[in-house]
Amino acid sequence: MAGEIDEAIERADREAFTRQPPKTLKGQIGYLIRQLGSAKAVAREIGVTADSVNRYRRGARKHARPDVAAKIDDAVRQRWQPQVRKRRQQQAATATGITVETRARFGYTAPVGTTDDGRFRRLTVHLPPAYAQRLFDARNTGAGDQQMRQIIAEGLKEIYFQDSGSRALGLSDVTLNDIDYLDLDY
Repeated sequence: MAGEIDEAIERADREAFTRQPPKTLKGQIGYLIRQLGSAKAVAREIGVTADSVNRYRRGARKHARPDVAAKIDDAVRQRWQPQVRKRRQQQAATATGITVETRARFGYTAPVGTTDDGRFRRLTVHLPPAYAQRLFDARNTGAGDQQMRQIIAEGLKEIYFQDSGSRALGLSDVTLNDIDYLDLDY
């Protein structure tokens, strides 16, 4: 199961599409066959027989079972416009950065005499390109959701809580817990 951060990156990637992926079952199967090379490879990917894939391709079957249709849609979206995704991620990692919108419980370690009680906050913060690069690198190397949360928490600590070094300098170890929602844009 994908983590919350991974799903947020996938949503941001889908928003980058310059053309919409095929919507019909026949179109989706045709696209997957072109990408994977054969009906047998598509069948392995989506968990049906090669005969079923060929029936979908010919139009003999117009509708797939809901679970198979979801797998087909996921497989198409995963492969759709990889260069557009790559270009957008490269731009975010080198120039534009990434915007994080979330409602979550933030906890942190603070100096004695200040409150360190975690509480829910709704934040929309633009993080610099270095954090986008770290996030994409972590995702590409198979990092878990907790590691990616920590990268975002470090960025929020620096940009939001410490205001790029002009306040709350004693603040350390910001944690991102109990995420109500999280959305990324780049």
